[in-house]
Amino acid sequence: MTTKETGNDQSVVGDPATDVFRRRLLEGLAASIEERGYRDSTVADVVRHARTSRRTFYQHFDGKEACFAALLMDTSRQILASVTAAIDPTAPWTTQIRQAIEEWFRANEARPALMLAWARDAQGLGAASRPLQLDMTGGFADLVLAVCDTDEFRATGAAPVSLPLVILLLGGLRELTTTIAEQGLPMSDITEVAVDAAITLLGPRAS
Repeated sequence: MTTKETGNDQSVVGDPATDVFRRRLLEGLAASIEERGYRDSTVADVVRHARTSRRTFYQHFDGKEACFAALLMDTSRQILASVTAAIDPTAPWTTQIRQAIEEWFRANEARPALMLAWARDAQGLGAASRPLQLDMTGGFADLVLAVCDTDEFRATGAAPVSLPLVILLLGGLRELTTTIAEQGLPMSDITEVAVDAAITLLGPRAS
């Protein structure tokens, strides 16, 4: 049995009971964020939604901020997994980009309050927010680079895709997603714009 530390999150890895309670607490915070937003959520709200005790909460997290950091990391990895699974590696690269963007929008639209909390409140975590950003950006960047590192993509004549270019694309998609969510509009309104922009940015340049 080993101990895992993520920021202030300390929990025992491999203990089924610990894993169950940790999952319930993360889902409790997510439910509270959907109900009243992150800033107005309290530890009491988390344990109420998780149907557990404050003692159990503090056995897993030092406070609300540590729980929030763990929730964001967990959610980011879930979305990355769902986007990866949505991509057909045998499809043309442009189709793969569409599949990835459509799933990214679907996953974020499923929990709009949590997505907005990421955009608005993650910086309030201070130094703990940087590992979250690096983990999220790194995972999605690797995915885009893999899509653009195939014989089929290279046959288009496009230049090799660089990491800075991918980071630029991901930053734009995150900002666009946040803006549309804040306006309460459906993500389908921006799907075609996002897909066209991504293909144009990553693909071959017009001669």
